[in-house]
Amino acid sequence: MICRRTLLGSGLALGASVLGGRAAAAEEPLRLRAAPSRAQLAPNGYPETPVWAYDNKIPGPEIRLRQGTRVVRRLVNELPQPTSIHWHGVRIDNAMDGVPGLTQDAVPPGAEFDYEFTVPDAGTFWYHTHNRSWEQLARGLAGPLIVEETTSPDVDAELTLFVSDWRLDQSAALTEDFGAMHDQSHQGRIGNMLTVNGAFDRATPVRRHQRLRIRLINAATDRVIYLGLAGLEGWVLALDGMPLEAPQPAGNFVLSPAQRVDLFVDVTAESGDEGVLVQYERGSGYALASFPVTDGSRARRPAPVALPLNAMPDLRVAPTRSVDFRMEGGAMRGLPNGAVFEGQKLSMRDLMLAGQFWATNGVAGMPDSPLFILHQGEAVRLPLVNDTAFPHAIHAHGHHFREIGEDALGPWRDTILVDPGETREIALVGDNPGNWLIHCHMLNHQAAGMKTWFQVS
Repeated sequence: MICRRTLLGSGLALGASVLGGRAAAAEEPLRLRAAPSRAQLAPNGYPETPVWAYDNKIPGPEIRLRQGTRVVRRLVNELPQPTSIHWHGVRIDNAMDGVPGLTQDAVPPGAEFDYEFTVPDAGTFWYHTHNRSWEQLARGLAGPLIVEETTSPDVDAELTLFVSDWRLDQSAALTEDFGAMHDQSHQGRIGNMLTVNGAFDRATPVRRHQRLRIRLINAATDRVIYLGLAGLEGWVLALDGMPLEAPQPAGNFVLSPAQRVDLFVDVTAESGDEGVLVQYERGSGYALASFPVTDGSRARRPAPVALPLNAMPDLRVAPTRSVDFRMEGGAMRGLPNGAVFEGQKLSMRDLMLAGQFWATNGVAGMPDSPLFILHQGEAVRLPLVNDTAFPHAIHAHGHHFREIGEDALGPWRDTILVDPGETREIALVGDNPGNWLIHCHMLNHQAAGMKTWFQVS
């Protein structure tokens, strides 16, 4: 049954200059201000929610530019904590990747940092904080980054739908239990309300048979969302910013945290009805975003054609070199044999006292040495083995990869969801020099140990 969005839990009851390591750009960077703000997240009648935001916007301002051009932004930190920006999915210069302790220092309160880089690929990307991200992203620090193709596709309208997950109390304030032990050892911080572009009940008027391009971004810290279409006929044309070789029927689909999908949808609902982007939760369907159909119609188009492919490394054959990536720990499984943390082997009890509940290949937290080293252009296969009781969304920085199937390689992605007890094998070409993070994008899992890095020389 499809109904208008309801709250997703009982937690909310209805009621009445530090510069980068390069010379400053010739052009003056546009400022991107990270600061406390307020936003009307809950339905009308509730107070505004205190948030942290870029330029006082939830989500942050959409950065839109053409493929092959440059992003030039000056992060201005007016937060009470250090922060940084990661440009998610962009095959970026390593120094601009925004990972404190690996590619830059976190930007202190009152300081600034210049980000400057070229966007090589057309597609749907996003940007978000990468310092204390389990808290700072949950407070709102994220926004869309849209890179347009040099030739625009044949659509009537384009929409960016940015999905965020919030945990609010009955006064519509964010609960302050960031990094709670239960969240970090279980599924993560799961909120009680989703918003689309900062709105609880997103509605966009459309016309029957209108063709829409929908860029859908899951910006939740930890929630996996299960989606489908009603009153809309759709095709998937890109995943994680990378076009598919041929459009695929949308059907029902899953987006883990950080994943994106580009949908082309035709409005098939009758005038006076509505199309719906349906979110499935606990056996019910909810309207995550609706599309009321107004008067007016147009002739149906044929199925869409594929988007232009981005220039990707040669990966027609899966590589022979293999490096295991084994996910361990968490509630119900634990780390009975302990794990290495900060160079020392610790018991499960001591790991828990240190806030480390997860490990990769027996190492909790960031190791001193990389998981693997690649020469530029070298490829590796990574069996992603989930020995835990929870799903994990594994994200590689600075690169995209392909899943190794029985008969063929899958589409290019930068984040892949691995369910409990599952093994999914990926192939990656190290074509971007630097030190790169690879981690679970359930950000509470990352904070509690599930992260490592690799090097491309």
